[in-house]
Amino acid sequence: MIEKKSIRTAIGGTTVGNFMEWFDFGVYGYLAVTMTTVFTEGMDRQMGLLVTLFGFAVSFLVRPLGGMVLGPLGDKIGRQKVLFFTMATMATATALIGVLPTAAQIGLWVIIPLYLLKMIQGFSTGGDYAGATTYVSEFAPDKSRGFWASWLDVGSYLGFAAGAGTVAITTVISTSVAGENAMVDGGWRIPFLIAIPLGAVAIWFRLKIPETPSFEANVAEGLDVKVKDDKYARHGLIGVIRHFWKEILIGIAIVAGSQTVGYALTSFMPTYLEETVKVSNVQAAVATIPVLVVMSLCLPLIGRLSDKIGRKKVFLIAAGLTIVLMVPAFAVMQIGEMWAVVIALFMVALPAGFNIGVSLFGGTTPLFSQALIDLTGNSYMPAFYIMFFSVIAFVAVLLMKESAHRPLLGSFPTVATHEEAVELVRTQDDNPDLDPDTMPIPVVKV
Repeated sequence: MIEKKSIRTAIGGTTVGNFMEWFDFGVYGYLAVTMTTVFTEGMDRQMGLLVTLFGFAVSFLVRPLGGMVLGPLGDKIGRQKVLFFTMATMATATALIGVLPTAAQIGLWVIIPLYLLKMIQGFSTGGDYAGATTYVSEFAPDKSRGFWASWLDVGSYLGFAAGAGTVAITTVISTSVAGENAMVDGGWRIPFLIAIPLGAVAIWFRLKIPETPSFEANVAEGLDVKVKDDKYARHGLIGVIRHFWKEILIGIAIVAGSQTVGYALTSFMPTYLEETVKVSNVQAAVATIPVLVVMSLCLPLIGRLSDKIGRKKVFLIAAGLTIVLMVPAFAVMQIGEMWAVVIALFMVALPAGFNIGVSLFGGTTPLFSQALIDLTGNSYMPAFYIMFFSVIAFVAVLLMKESAHRPLLGSFPTVATHEEAVELVRTQDDNPDLDPDTMPIPVVKV
């Protein structure tokens, strides 16, 4: 049985970390046009914008590597230690972007350290998000795992909103003091440097989180943990692929759909609003922040819904809404008025909110969406791009197995109250959500 106080402490520590990570994405996204001037001066503007947006892509290209390296490390030394390391790495890389020289100072070579720092961010985030998801999943009771897991994305989207707000406030203050070119002249550094105190707070919270009961049980002195079916034992990367390749492919397809719309709403939308809809970065932030805050507040409700009706139904709703709403949303957005932009963003946020699950497809959404607009001249291409992956995700969801109410594979059932434990024991022989073959059997070493 897991006490709610322990769950809240664990969720709070991981959520604060996600807030910090997405704060950086918000800052980078809302400064993309400004950073194009700063880091690609002398280059064709459209090409320079693609080079800047490629910074998102390179960070996500190494993100799976971070998960593959740091995920197994968490199995060996514990989730808490890895989450502390990834948080410290992420905060340091974000702050260092704020002290980079500009293209005017050293030329276009500055892109190299920018990309390297984005890759470090991607590596640490890959390990952090994978570790945080595992951490929360191992802590949460089976019947409410969707609710507790949703808080990870609450931190993410609020962090992005905070990044957008920081950029907007910095822009207003700096331009009123130093003129219209204040952000290009050095004001852009301020939001990145704010990562230093924010990172310190996030690291402090990460130090307070406990280790997961599942990990502690597995390393308990004198015990060896086995399962009846070798498929559900602990495996390295090759073993996981060998036993779960179908689930991995389904997961990739679902994440491709969910994160394409998610990163279109966040990382790409600032650039789209400035370059295509022709609103200022301050106006873009003002329109986006309330949408992200409202969506964040709704995420736990969607998580609770997935606990009640199942993950499959929630994902099918998300994919269906994406396919139906994307083209109308982009049509409304191009009216160009603030009321229209806000309504359109809520239309995009609705399916994104249902996508509680990041991948190559999410991180490359800004780059590919802008490239498709430049290539075709069609401002609706981002909508078609998002819809394409949502169709794939819809099919993948139909093939996935339901996981609501069931214990994690290779783990014991987890409950939140004594009454739930009694009920679980009473109904264990007839409970369709329990499969003894997937549960660990403690064996005393001799």
